[in-house]
Amino acid sequence: MSLKFGLSLPQGWGMELASIKDHVEAYEAMTRVAQTADELGFDSAWLCDHFHTIPRPAQEVTFECWTTTAAIARDTRRIRIGQLVTGNGYRNPALLAKMASTVDVLSHGRLDFGIGAGWHEHEYRGYGYDYPDTAGRLRRLREAVQVILAMWTQEEAVFEGKYYQVRGAINQPKGVQKPHIPLLIGGGGEKVTLKLVAQYGDACNVNGDLETIKHKFAVIKDHCATIGRDYESIRRTVVSICCIGETDEQAEAKFPAGLRGRPLAAGALIGSPDTLRKRLAELEEAGVQEVILAFPDVLERDTLRFFAREFLA
Repeated sequence: MSLKFGLSLPQGWGMELASIKDHVEAYEAMTRVAQTADELGFDSAWLCDHFHTIPRPAQEVTFECWTTTAAIARDTRRIRIGQLVTGNGYRNPALLAKMASTVDVLSHGRLDFGIGAGWHEHEYRGYGYDYPDTAGRLRRLREAVQVILAMWTQEEAVFEGKYYQVRGAINQPKGVQKPHIPLLIGGGGEKVTLKLVAQYGDACNVNGDLETIKHKFAVIKDHCATIGRDYESIRRTVVSICCIGETDEQAEAKFPAGLRGRPLAAGALIGSPDTLRKRLAELEEAGVQEVILAFPDVLERDTLRFFAREFLA
């Protein structure tokens, strides 16, 4: 099995830090998970870009994505760090490109840059951001990725769009990785988002059950054929909730009751190591190259050690 494995970090968005009332200790718990994943051989660690908890907004800690990206990058040594995904509407894209370039340097070239159109209206309204309709958010995303790539590749970036304008912006340092920081575009919209992946993305992130994943990859392949791009040049990732146990029954008992029937549960990996091997083999056969795992019991780092013994050795 040549699959790579990433880890979704316990950042607070899903209330996973709610039991830790001291916010300094909550951060330390999160970074210990990242450090353990680093030591065990996980390929990547990922943060979400959200301000309010789910399934409902609550007065619980939720660490901001990009400052946490920088901190985790300095707390670790080997593992790659990324976002699933940066909400485009929350930051000016030229500034965001500058932030990413800085993080790539301080991480010694370990940054994966993930971006999407944004979707959590409650956060937009709460923080005072405009919340355009879906088409409007996607049009802004299209311009933003062009701005970001210009900032990473041009000495004095220039872009004149409807929503964003950059007029001779200097971005130094541009980052360590060449030709630029890998750009992951997240989302499954077939007419726009997956077309943007084919046009501009170095990686994609799609979610769902096995058949949905196969279909989304086929759409990307078609878009690549249309513009003459090599489909295999796009790194293909998925996110999945993962519950691992000595037996299938033990693993099932770990699955949060509140997630049953929700979209996040589609494609969940639940079972013993043997069961998970079969499921992972199916994902690999479908074309998945990296699986980013969200363990409900991730703060119990023995779960990571268990998975590593079975799949990372």
